[in-house]
Amino acid sequence: MSQPRYAPDQPLAGAPFIACAQGRLQVEGVVVDELAARHGTPLFVYSRAAILSVLASYRRGLAGRNALICYAVKANSSLALLELLANAGCGFDIVSGGELQRVLAVGADPDKIVFSGVGKTPAEIALALQAGIHCFNVESVEELHAIARIARSQGRVAPVSLRVNPDVDAHTHPYIATGLQDNKFGIPHAQALAAYRQAAALEGLQVLGIDCHIGSQIVDVAPYVQAVDRILDLVAQIKVQGIDLQHVDLGGGLGIRYADETPPLPHELLAAIWQRLDARGMGRHQLILEPGRSLVGNAGICVTEVLYLKTGEHKNFCVVDAAMNDLPRPALYQAFHDIVPLHVPAADAAHRVYDVVGPICESGDWLGRDRRLAVRAGDRLAVLSAGAYSMSMASNYNTRPRAAEVLVDGDSARLIRRRERMEELWQMELLER
Repeated sequence: MSQPRYAPDQPLAGAPFIACAQGRLQVEGVVVDELAARHGTPLFVYSRAAILSVLASYRRGLAGRNALICYAVKANSSLALLELLANAGCGFDIVSGGELQRVLAVGADPDKIVFSGVGKTPAEIALALQAGIHCFNVESVEELHAIARIARSQGRVAPVSLRVNPDVDAHTHPYIATGLQDNKFGIPHAQALAAYRQAAALEGLQVLGIDCHIGSQIVDVAPYVQAVDRILDLVAQIKVQGIDLQHVDLGGGLGIRYADETPPLPHELLAAIWQRLDARGMGRHQLILEPGRSLVGNAGICVTEVLYLKTGEHKNFCVVDAAMNDLPRPALYQAFHDIVPLHVPAADAAHRVYDVVGPICESGDWLGRDRRLAVRAGDRLAVLSAGAYSMSMASNYNTRPRAAEVLVDGDSARLIRRRERMEELWQMELLER
């Protein structure tokens, strides 16, 4: 059962810029309830300072090194956040042609874009080549041949890195583990050397590096170190074949605090990675990182209003206006998000244990189970750690408009996505008449 962890003037869920002040939840210097009154609910609110604070930790761990941070767009693809990160000097890790066009729309440097993903289409490959991206992270031998063919047809040379599956257990949820033999991602470790020989022999390709990504929401350094060792073993073998790689891309996946996790800080993780690179004499290689969740996850909250309270024989339900279409992680992964009221309850307020559920017609539509809350209809709650894999995975299921988004900067806040209008949900559909 989740107990209230709502203490005055204390940061919440690992987010130092989201805290209770004078009995009211604030994001930086802005009272969240005032944002909800102005923009309605469900509402996503992000802290600019929280994002830049984590980025600073990554940069601390990369100081004086040849490195490139490529934000993983899939974590949260809102244009204002992409613009913030581009202006801060970040590159981008994309997994679709749509994400490519998003980052280009905010002025991203194409030479700081890496294109990952197992199913790049010919049209997406052609678009990325025309844009002049930094590198394709290639996930199969057939994809190698496809990229080479398209590059030759354009009279170009495609920069490629091979994503190797190191068969390392990241000890995370099975749906977000990506580095095991049973996962669809990457070229199996045992087949990697042969794949590099093929890549080097193909006209239209320039082999730049090696890539791996073992999963997401990783809260321990050990899996990263194990993956680094396996990748560096390959780098040495590849060099013997006469292929001198320029970069090592270790992906992302660093976890955040949702409940009681204690993930390393980015600079702490990087210290362990550099130690392995330096020990193997490979510290000169450019290091590429693809953080996503760790940059934005604890920077965002989802604000929702209590609609009804239901008392059952075995369960009490707090029905809110946010749902699995707004915040899919609990339904998809049985994920935990802390849930707190926007106002600290009175000391003598009666608490009950509720399942916090949404209005969608699915039993899987829940945001939190067994939460001890003192609430009534009309109160507002904040679902914490909602900056990653919420809006980017949101849908219109049950014909529900997607939420509005607000970005806070100090004492000011601006709307960065308006709430969808109902008629927009079917404007692309065609009737017979």
